[in-house]
Order: sequence, then structure tokens, then C-alpha cells
Amino acid sequence: MDKLVETKFVASDYGKNWVKILVVKKDTEKHEIRELEVCTALTLNNYRDYMLEDNSDVIATDSQKNTVHILAKQFGIKNIETFALLLSSHFLRKYQQVVATKINVIEYPWKRMDINGEKHNHAFQFIQDCTRVCEVTQKRNGGPLVKAGIRDLRVLKTTQSAFKNFVDDEYRTLPFVDDRIFSTIVTADWWYNTSTGFCFDKAWEEMKKCILEEFAGPATTGKFSASVQNTLYGAVKTALARIPQIEKVDVTLPNKHYFDVDFTRFPKLEFGGCSNNVYMAVDKPSGNIHCVLQRAKTSKL
Repeated sequence: MDKLVETKFVASDYGKNWVKILVVKKDTEKHEIRELEVCTALTLNNYRDYMLEDNSDVIATDSQKNTVHILAKQFGIKNIETFALLLSSHFLRKYQQVVATKINVIEYPWKRMDINGEKHNHAFQFIQDCTRVCEVTQKRNGGPLVKAGIRDLRVLKTTQSAFKNFVDDEYRTLPFVDDRIFSTIVTADWWYNTSTGFCFDKAWEEMKKCILEEFAGPATTGKFSASVQNTLYGAVKTALARIPQIEKVDVTLPNKHYFDVDFTRFPKLEFGGCSNNVYMAVDKPSGNIHCVLQRAKTSKL
């Protein structure tokens, strides 16, 4: 007979992943649409379903999917954070056996179509410059914690970027560079210190604006970047100054490398009169810069 091993639950939850919904609002001539993917996860106050073959407290994942559809029908989608808060509150209020929730939402970037300079009433185009995400976690008798984020924000600038004066030892082959292409794909998450009293849409747009402004600088002159690290730090500091509701920020900036093509390998060809600069894209391996910053005195996260 196998020896019995004592165990304890460290964590448990269950839910429905990737519930896809399109909500269309038609109460005016200009229709509005929001397309989302929603993931729900609930934690119960017991483990009877795991240990005792007792499913009496289980809210089926299919029921969770139906709840997403029903609440979207009843309340619409103001923004993804508000909808995630609504779902979290509903599950905790409706089911006393639920002690914690986690709601993740992704929004698809549909833009109103422009026809000859006029915004169309009911036609939209999928234009993805980046993806908006959020997560709401909440425990019973506790307030919700709202995290918002940006995915796949790909940016590139052709100058005003350098990288030099790093460790110069026997392992170094990378040359110091005064002027290089700087390209990255931004992944950012941030946690709010409140879930009320401000506009989630405006806060998200302002965060995106801070990242782009710090990366690019003024349109005609740009902004110098001494390193990816320094640009990341500047963007987060600016965001924390402008958006007091943000408590902590987590940003990852991988290098998307573009290296000079060595045309000295073609001595029989003349390139003196050519003004074109040609670079070779290298996706792997790549540098990866990551940083988490939070407010020094007020943070509770």
C-alpha cells in the first residue's frame, strides 16, 4: 500500500478563459463597438470538489461564460476596467462561497473608418498600434486591485540613441555607439491606488502618451537616449508625476536589433554617392530591459 502523504493547498481557482464578445451600441446614428476577450477565475472557501467529489459549491465555468454575456448585455462596456470590476463584484456578491476573484480582459483595437475625411457612422477598421489589457483581483471583504496594461506597442527611431561606456573587459565585442537605431516592443503594466474617482480611459491614454513622448521627444528635434534603461526610467517617472492614481509600474523593453550591413565586403562596388542606410534586422538573441518602479512613500502594493 502506498504511503499517505500530507498535503496542503497553496492556491486554487478555476474559471473560463478567452470569452470573446462584441458589444454594439446602436442608440444613436453613430454606432459604438467594443470587442473583448475575458478570462474569469474564482477561488472558493473550500476544497470539497477536489477532495470529496462534492461539486455542490462549484459555479461551472460555462455559467461564468454566460455571466460575461449577460452583464455585457445589461450594462454595456464603458471601458474594460469598469467591466472587470463589475464582473468581480457580481461573483463576490452572488456567491458566498467565492472568496477571491481574478478577471483579465483584452480589448481589440477597432477604429471608426474614415471615408473621404468623414468618420463613418457604422463601419470600423481593425488598426492595431497596440493592445489594451487589464486585470482586477479582489478578495471578499477587501477592495479591488486594478491593473492596466499595454501590449505590443512597437516603436522605432532612426537617431538620437547611443550606447557606450559600459563594462569594457575581455568579454566585450560590442562597440561603443554614438548614434544607432533604437527599436523596441513595449510591454507595460501598472497598478492603480484607487478604482474610483477618475477616468480609466484617460489614464490609459496618458500612460501611452508618456511612453511615446519619452521615447521620441519633440517632433522636430527628438530626445536623446543614453540607454534603453534611461528612456524606460524617464517614461515611468513622467507617468507617475502626471497620473497620481498610478501606484506602481512594470515595464519591459526588449531590443529589436537593426545592425549595419558591412559594405566593405564588396570592394568592387562603389557606394560613395549612395545616401541610403541599410540595416539587417536580427530578432534573436535580443537584449531585454525590465524595471518595476513604485511611489517611494505611499505604496501599499
